[in-house]
Amino acid sequence: MALNDLPRRARSALFLSPSSWAPNWATPWRNRARAATTRDGPTIAVLGNCQARGIARAMRLLVPNSPVRYLPMGSLKRDHGHVDGLIRTLRSHDHVFSQAFPAGLIPGGDVATLRAADPRLRLFPSIVFSAFHPDMVYVGQASDLAALKLTPSPMGQYHSAIVLTAHRLGLDAGRTAGLFRADVFARLGYLDHWDPAVRELVGAAAALGFGLEREVTRWARRGAFMHLMNHPKVHVLGDIARRLLQENGLAPEPVEIEDYLGDELAQDVVWPIYPPVAEHFGLTGSYLFKAKPRGDDFPTLYDLPGFIAASFSIYDASTPGALACPRVEAWLAAPEIVALFRTG
Repeated sequence: MALNDLPRRARSALFLSPSSWAPNWATPWRNRARAATTRDGPTIAVLGNCQARGIARAMRLLVPNSPVRYLPMGSLKRDHGHVDGLIRTLRSHDHVFSQAFPAGLIPGGDVATLRAADPRLRLFPSIVFSAFHPDMVYVGQASDLAALKLTPSPMGQYHSAIVLTAHRLGLDAGRTAGLFRADVFARLGYLDHWDPAVRELVGAAAALGFGLEREVTRWARRGAFMHLMNHPKVHVLGDIARRLLQENGLAPEPVEIEDYLGDELAQDVVWPIYPPVAEHFGLTGSYLFKAKPRGDDFPTLYDLPGFIAASFSIYDASTPGALACPRVEAWLAAPEIVALFRTG
């Protein structure tokens, strides 16, 4: 059958018609770049941590007519000087979305100061969920976010509570590796971490007026939805971005973020789901730790013995004060936990 013999509707299905925001290939060459990047819709500001960066990135896809600006939480003082300067910046946008942040990151106030000055500001939660990675802890002086002094690890700023406790008790690397098994995890509560993690996440989100009960259920159906305890997978960030847009009168495109943008946080540290923990959730686990790569280099990978050895090397060179960790301190003060580590 010739093309002209097809019904008109069938013929039209063979061709792609560009959306209003896409470049029309009949557009002269010199104007195509402008057509592809025109964003004259409502302006959006997104303030927060690396999760907020991913949400801003998702919004650029979901509302391609809107300019979206990401404001990193960690550089507020450098970029805006004083909270009054930040308020002026945010007021120049039609929609403002922010994670909570405390006083100390920028002179003059915190996120409550911003909300008082600009009631349009919509808070969204930071996703912290430790059920898949219950062994992860921070080490160092973490009481003051503005003056955070964390001890580095082979995985950036993330440590294993088991490895650090074993080092503090003077165990060697071989004895430490032997602690990574199901009965030890059960005694430490690692296999019963789901309900507390859900309560913590849902409760923190509800306190911001951003309930997550339905989302957590949907994410769990897709399996492990975190790379780390504070790095969600991209579909999680996409869901939050989509919801913020919808609830503020913007119509997001019906596309999946990972199909278009990939998962940016997968390029950072990836902490494994230990096999006994994974088995508990019906998932596949491993002890393969991936460090954040430098530039285009292939990332450094550690098996369990390699990760322990690299961690011990850092701890050996650290002062006792640099190895502070509330969970580890609590374990060292509990005779039954110390006995568990010493007897192996």
